Amino acid sequence: MADDAHTPTSPDTADLPSQTRFHRVMLKISGEALMGPQGFGLHPPTVERIAREVKTVHDMGVEICMVIGGGNIFRGLQGSAQGMERTTADYMGMLATVMNALGMQAALEQIGVFTRVISAIPMDQVCEPYIRRRAVRHLEKKRVVIFAAGTGNPYFTTDTAATLRANEMACQAIFKGTKVDGVYDKDPVKFPDAKRFDKVTYDEVLAQHLGVMDASAIALARDNNLPIIVFSLDEPGGLRGILAGEGTYTTVHS
Repeated sequence: MADDAHTPTSPDTADLPSQTRFHRVMLKISGEALMGPQGFGLHPPTVERIAREVKTVHDMGVEICMVIGGGNIFRGLQGSAQGMERTTADYMGMLATVMNALGMQAALEQIGVFTRVISAIPMDQVCEPYIRRRAVRHLEKKRVVIFAAGTGNPYFTTDTAATLRANEMACQAIFKGTKVDGVYDKDPVKFPDAKRFDKVTYDEVLAQHLGVMDASAIALARDNNLPIIVFSLDEPGGLRGILAGEGTYTTVHS
């Protein structure tokens, strides 16, 4: 492709900048994170801000995968709860994630970050189909890869899709961007006395219903010893800071 000549091949981990211990990571964010103050759809200034956060990490030499939810456009569970057949509702939610992925791709490429959207549901006119080796090659060429349409199957959340793709891409961690700066024992928005965990195990997340990700995603991460780092997406420079070993966050581990 035309940009191949401008994208370097993947360096060895030893050649990476000394400020990060991660070579390849998965960034999982919700669709709601893209809607900003407007309550629905895509809020361009918010999308641009998140894209710039991603660029700062990309500039560190870290290879980045992304999975973005679709709840700002359509949420399958809500559609199902309102009487829509669950499978149809989930497929509609998957299509919403493709729209978000294309919006994020446009924002990233406007600031000079080559990006590929790869969909689990084939739609060749707008994005690439999922082929694992091709996706790995994009990462090696320093492109940001956004995985869209979940796993391509109903009844699976984008949390599970992010964990599945992170394992397939040999990511070293999942970074889960939320509205709060880690995992709490109860909702910190509603309860001022909520306690934040610095570290918590997969089993504790499941047993205490801490709501980091759905149970399938947590179990898949646990079975493959893939750490999950929960941080605030609203903190400017937060993602870069965590990769440099700074900031406030919670690590979910074995």
